Amino acid sequence: MDKHNLTTLKEFILMGITDLPELQAPLFVLFLIVYMISVVGNLGLIILTNIDAHLHIPMYFFLRHLSFTDLGYSTAVGPKMLVDFVAERPTISYSWCATQLTFFSVFIISEVFILSTMAYDRYVAICNPLLYTVIMSQALCHVLVAITYLYSVFLSLLTIIKIFASPFCQQNVIRHFYCDSLPLISLLCSDTHEIRLIVLIFSTFNLVSSLLIIIVSYILILVTILGMSSAESKYKAFSTCGSHLTAVMVFYGSLFFMYVQPKSSHSFDTDKVASVFYTLVIPMLNPMIYSFRNKEVKNALQRTWKMCAHILFKN
Repeated sequence: MDKHNLTTLKEFILMGITDLPELQAPLFVLFLIVYMISVVGNLGLIILTNIDAHLHIPMYFFLRHLSFTDLGYSTAVGPKMLVDFVAERPTISYSWCATQLTFFSVFIISEVFILSTMAYDRYVAICNPLLYTVIMSQALCHVLVAITYLYSVFLSLLTIIKIFASPFCQQNVIRHFYCDSLPLISLLCSDTHEIRLIVLIFSTFNLVSSLLIIIVSYILILVTILGMSSAESKYKAFSTCGSHLTAVMVFYGSLFFMYVQPKSSHSFDTDKVASVFYTLVIPMLNPMIYSFRNKEVKNALQRTWKMCAHILFKN
């Protein structure tokens, strides 16, 4: 096949979620609502955990960064997807494709390890409550988050540079609704074995290593809870983990379905279904999960609402 070098390839054509015209308008409305709920919910948690002094503890520090990553990768994909629903010819430029994939990769990898860091935080809080403030110091929390972001940027740039430094074939149609690594790799003319191996190894490492931290943390938490004599203490300990466990099961389930499946069953159609779920639906669900099941967040919302009402009424 003829090859286009990096200077002649100007844009990619995105196939989108569906090619059925009658579904374009309903899906646009649906995903616009989902994205707006996601933005309001995650921005609300970021602001709330910043302004309410009662939430200035490690648990909500990590929750704030979880909301930031949710907002980040959903925004990297959502607005462009919504524009493409009403565009006559959904395209994305070469440079914007690389930019979208970079930001999406950074935020999605960061979320994986922030979730595992939150599991470690719950382990320390339940298994070593007397040393919690000493172990989970402000300095350690900032270091853990900084390492997460730095690793995510390094890994994302490594993958993106490998992909976009390779020649693309004449075919420039991306069988997806955003620039993802696997559909892009399928358009390369050069040998893609090395790039596919890099994506497979690091995707598996990120998922398995972070999930292993979560599993080990919750095994230790379960052992500690079973050793408690008070039923009230057991319930309180379980309740502090419920929201995080729910978020973990939903997020990791969709990612494993996306990346860790046999090659014979791998399909871009199933990829798109999973991608819609974890790029738009999960960022919308996480604020609900952590708000509706968390008394401290509810109380903070009430305090903030009363403060705003008082200021408005006073003026």
